[in-house]
Amino acid sequence: MKTKTVTRNIEGGLKYLRPLGTVLWGLLMAYVVYFVARIAFMIENRSLYPDLSAGHLMELLQGGLTFDTSAILYTNAVWVVMVLYPLPIKETRLWHTICRWTYVVINTLCLAVNLGDSVYFRYTMRRTTTTVFQEFENEGNLGSIFLTEALSHWYFFLLAGLVAWGLWKFQWGAAATPQHSGQRGRWTGFVVRLLSLLAFVPFCVAGMRGGWTRDIRPITISNANNYCDRPTEAGIVLNTPFSLIRTIGKNNFEVITYYNNKKELEAVFTPIHQPRPRHEFRKKNVVVIIIESFGREYIGAYNRHVSGYKGYTPFTDSLIERGGALTYRYSYCNGRKSIDGMPSILSSIPMFVEPFFLSPYSINHVSGLADCLNGKGYETAFFHGAERGSMGFMAFARATKFQQYFGREDFVADSRTHGDQDYDGWWGISDEPFMQYYCQKMTEMKQPFMTALFTLSSHHPFRVPDAYKDVFKEENPDMPIYKVIRYTDMALQHFFASARKQPWFGNTIFAITSDHTNMTSIDEYKTDLGGFCSPVIFYDPSGEMGSGMADAIAQQTDIMPTILGYLGYDKPYVSFGLDLLTTPAEETWAVNYLNGIYQYVKYGYVLQFDGQKTCAVYSLDDRLMKHNLIGKVSQQVQMERELKAIVQQYMERMTENRLVP
Repeated sequence: MKTKTVTRNIEGGLKYLRPLGTVLWGLLMAYVVYFVARIAFMIENRSLYPDLSAGHLMELLQGGLTFDTSAILYTNAVWVVMVLYPLPIKETRLWHTICRWTYVVINTLCLAVNLGDSVYFRYTMRRTTTTVFQEFENEGNLGSIFLTEALSHWYFFLLAGLVAWGLWKFQWGAAATPQHSGQRGRWTGFVVRLLSLLAFVPFCVAGMRGGWTRDIRPITISNANNYCDRPTEAGIVLNTPFSLIRTIGKNNFEVITYYNNKKELEAVFTPIHQPRPRHEFRKKNVVVIIIESFGREYIGAYNRHVSGYKGYTPFTDSLIERGGALTYRYSYCNGRKSIDGMPSILSSIPMFVEPFFLSPYSINHVSGLADCLNGKGYETAFFHGAERGSMGFMAFARATKFQQYFGREDFVADSRTHGDQDYDGWWGISDEPFMQYYCQKMTEMKQPFMTALFTLSSHHPFRVPDAYKDVFKEENPDMPIYKVIRYTDMALQHFFASARKQPWFGNTIFAITSDHTNMTSIDEYKTDLGGFCSPVIFYDPSGEMGSGMADAIAQQTDIMPTILGYLGYDKPYVSFGLDLLTTPAEETWAVNYLNGIYQYVKYGYVLQFDGQKTCAVYSLDDRLMKHNLIGKVSQQVQMERELKAIVQQYMERMTENRLVP
């Protein structure tokens, strides 16, 4: 009898702890959800991590627990309060059901964004942040894009449904404690819940911040590099809910003062260019062609060293290899998104931390090729085959003083075109007809003119126009971009064929590059640096710029100063690049930013720097980036000095609105 009484007392006491047990069990299941999402991410992106050892994988997974803890506590905070906060209304089955639905919906949504980012990651090489909403806020076609991806990744929907069912089925305990008999029982339940909630708060705060000690700052995306050997591995450590939460309303441009002495800083690096032209200004037309996703990997002329390689750009290859074009063997983009490429190419402003035009400093005074050449009597225009406002390009064009903007609406309104018959059904007017329209419009412009074209066909979902479906067929189901690269290369060939017939062609210099890289199948382009391999090609029909493949380093930010230098521009301007025509090959350099790591290429090496210290140094000849030479390269100290000066100049000028002289 006594034993039964003790048992009943224990069971009665445990009833008071049931809400706390519900919370602990729910959080444990949330960890399982994030673990499942991480495994799905690794399987979907397995080609990016071919040499991941078991020991290092465990280190990455262990690091991921810190970021999972933060995300889980942020997203489940409301549910925890609903379960633990002592209110009479909670002593009902309805409240229990509401709590249960809240928990399942929240954690299923977190799983969904993680799974979605598993697909998107291969294009950006970084977890999605809140800037994605600004980047695509003017796009009206995202629904069809998402539907296409959903159909091709149906197994993620199946996985999400299975996990959601498990969360509902195996959620243990009750959000509400059964009614307690007597005043004493009700007060005991109230006190136990209140104490549980108060005890949980400091654990919750510590988990959100990433640690207990007072000197620990709340963890950010860049802290993922504490566990990584490569910046790309941050994708494994991080989770998308954390990346979104940590970038809500945040300004990530932090000025770090490496140089207190301004003169020393300016001596190491200054973005202020003070031209001293050696000849009269050449009033040549300038045409900048930015080809969507046109990475070096797809261009045969850049990959003759790859055994059995098949190129996908016969026209571009002929332009490079048959003379007339000046090309750079080690050429890089400065970002991984289209919105990164625009400022880099046309205003010589690289992407550090977050895209410049999606940051709070997008209203800064900024110059660019169009602004500089406006002052020389040029007519300037920007062309993009999508709707006005798409990707924020029109806002960028206006901010950098392009006088005119031509988009899909203008193409359709022109009686010489086929109008919306050439709409690709996704992004805008297909490349071939829009390039012909581009050529026609330049013929109508007053010389000298400066124009920029941004193509769009070689973009997800990688569809060629119906007329060419039998010409550019699917060659590799894992690389659907190949067929549209071939199509765009053909469109470029037809553009040049038409341009050669125009009176302005012989007096024009062309710059050809890509906004960023894209899908990859060759190992050397899957590395941290390989993901930034974009072409930089200058073509001058007169032959005055030179030709051939130069063994120098080039980047998107070099395009503007190289063109201005060649023309003989004579006014000061801001540029985070250099004139490739007058800079010795050994002094050329490139810089980019990936997941909290700056990559600086110079002197035959690439240095990776986390803002405080060097993490790795690789030889450019080490194409797979397997041999870390940190501490073994004499140039490391000088590279650190130069990179620090570049970063400090960038952050100071960005935050102080000093992007023009």
